[in-house]
Amino acid sequence: MTHLPPEILTNVFSAVSDTRTRNAMSLVCRSFRCLERRTRTSLTLRGNARDLHILPTCFRYVTDLDLSLVSPWGHALFAASTSHQSDPQQQAIELRNAFPRVTSLTLYARSPVTLHLLLLIPWPNLRHVKLVRWHVRPPASQPGADFADLFHRCRSLTSLDLSSFYHWPEDLPPVLAANPITAASMRRLNLLTTSFTEGFKSHEIQQITAWCPNLEHLLLACTFDARYLGYVGDETLTAIASNCPKLTLLHLGDTASLSNRRGNPNDSGFSDEDARISRATMVEFFSGLPLLEELVLDVCKNVRESCFALEVLNSKCPRLRTLGLRQFHGICLAIGSQLDGVALCQGLQSLSVANCGDLNDMGLIEIGRGCSRLVKFHVQGCKLITEKGLRTLTCLLRKTLVDVKVSCCLNLETFAALRALEPIRDRIERLHVDCVWNGMKESDDGLGQSLLNFDLNKLEDEQCFGHDFASMDSEGTSQNKRQRCSYSPPPEEVEIDDSLMQSNGNGYWGTTWDKLKYLSLWIGVGDMLSPLPMAGLEDCPSLEEIRIRVEGDCRGKPKPSETEFGLSILACYPNLSKMQLDCGDTRGYALTAPSGQMDLSLWERFFLNGIGTLSLDELDYWPPQDEDVNQRSLSLPAAGLLQECYTLRKLFIHGTAHEHFMNFFLKIPNLRDVQLREDYYPAPESDMSTEMRVGSCSRFEYALNRRQISD
Repeated sequence: MTHLPPEILTNVFSAVSDTRTRNAMSLVCRSFRCLERRTRTSLTLRGNARDLHILPTCFRYVTDLDLSLVSPWGHALFAASTSHQSDPQQQAIELRNAFPRVTSLTLYARSPVTLHLLLLIPWPNLRHVKLVRWHVRPPASQPGADFADLFHRCRSLTSLDLSSFYHWPEDLPPVLAANPITAASMRRLNLLTTSFTEGFKSHEIQQITAWCPNLEHLLLACTFDARYLGYVGDETLTAIASNCPKLTLLHLGDTASLSNRRGNPNDSGFSDEDARISRATMVEFFSGLPLLEELVLDVCKNVRESCFALEVLNSKCPRLRTLGLRQFHGICLAIGSQLDGVALCQGLQSLSVANCGDLNDMGLIEIGRGCSRLVKFHVQGCKLITEKGLRTLTCLLRKTLVDVKVSCCLNLETFAALRALEPIRDRIERLHVDCVWNGMKESDDGLGQSLLNFDLNKLEDEQCFGHDFASMDSEGTSQNKRQRCSYSPPPEEVEIDDSLMQSNGNGYWGTTWDKLKYLSLWIGVGDMLSPLPMAGLEDCPSLEEIRIRVEGDCRGKPKPSETEFGLSILACYPNLSKMQLDCGDTRGYALTAPSGQMDLSLWERFFLNGIGTLSLDELDYWPPQDEDVNQRSLSLPAAGLLQECYTLRKLFIHGTAHEHFMNFFLKIPNLRDVQLREDYYPAPESDMSTEMRVGSCSRFEYALNRRQISD
């Protein structure tokens, strides 16, 4: 390879993105190292802030720099004490000079001082900035102080991401008003901040969009509840479309939708209040945004009779490829054989529907017929859909569908949802299901055949769907007699593969999930993970990553009958290397529990038992929490069980831990990267529950880095 021309070698090196592979390439010879440095454009610093004086200066071609994960995590970048007692201002200048070509910056800015120091000599071509802060806003900070230097000194700024930055909604508008030139140059603005309780007011949204008329991407947290002052309604939507006609991505999320917690499957899908959004306004709104490619409206309040507006969306926004709707009703009426509503958005590749109270199986079938290019389909909190409707949709979309999420649907517990996905078992790549173990039994013989006893190309009336679908039309379906758009798809668009008709006699077309690489699971606290293989997920040869989220209140729960949650059953997946075990929404007693109940340390032992049998390379773990004391701390049993993961290279604890518990991890032979991240709102201002301080983190990291690693 060394005899190849430099131009070819440069292209080869540029095509490699995996960090460990690039590191290995740089160790081959001196010329390879120089070439790797010249072609590396993205870098995440993971060293300790006190070692900034030995910062490498060979990565001068990096354009994407991430400083948000420097240790100790969450502390001011230039505030860590060092043995050299370096001047923070000089350190900031040296950091800036080490990476002269930065155009994209990610930074943990706990106080405005960090950004102020870093921008003393601003990067001339800095265009994108993402600020991260999980700690509370400094009480003495003036409104807008976090952004003043950024907008004043970075005239080339076009993109700002505050989705993980703890601030107040009133901080940003004054800065935009004071810097009109920079504001007018903004192209992307992400204000979908999960820490907000009320979000941006209507007048603030109108001001932001007026000052940033050239926005192409806009993500906002707001409230659609008319009981609150400043709610988003007709006037606000009209202003957004009028002020920012160039938008290609728009995401408006009610603050209630930002919660990570699962809803109640028994809810009807209808909220108590209606959003103040009229059908005429939606039509005007869609008509004013002709360039839209991605639209997400997480309203969380009833938007009724949306069918006609969604038909207008198809004609007015021809480039639309991604659509997300929450609490929209009447999105697909499914009257007769003519398509209507969202089913007419034939260019969609991704569709997410949540809490649609009247979406039924007939609606799913219409979506499958009309949206024939869907690659991604997520459905959540839709009470009326059943296994039959979802199964037919997957049959219709077998050639394209690879990403599916089924959550909080009353009639789609785990076994039913997985049976419904049988037609795409050999194609699906990403999957989320809820672990609800109701009805642990096999599907009826010939279920797949009964769902396909109709000709999709000869639909004349509802009777064409056969006996299985005659009763699927919801009682609340509107009987609107207005003329509908006719749709006569070519046979190839709705043709069902002959292979789908060849089941093995039990309604199955195959038992192997050949291409499934990512699996996400939700499970209630106290339930077991053990039935997962029995549900139909026993054979996943390509599964590489799994995310498990445990949610619920441990207080009052009886002691589990088993000693193990069931992680050991995941050993049946030979290529599983990454896991995210999120118990952050599990609540209990961190200290002494009442008589007869288990504290969180015993629950952690239950959750983590058996994890040592897995061959994991990377693990993210969120300990359970005690909300009363705002504590998420790793317990002694948890530290001992995590120590048994001998194959780990990366371990991230999203909480805190005692220093002597952290020392357990030094016994993991190939462990290279460990960090405590309190990335939840509000992160504790000072860790009083454990003794992990700046010095404790540094001592552990030095002990970790002193060890010899075989590879």
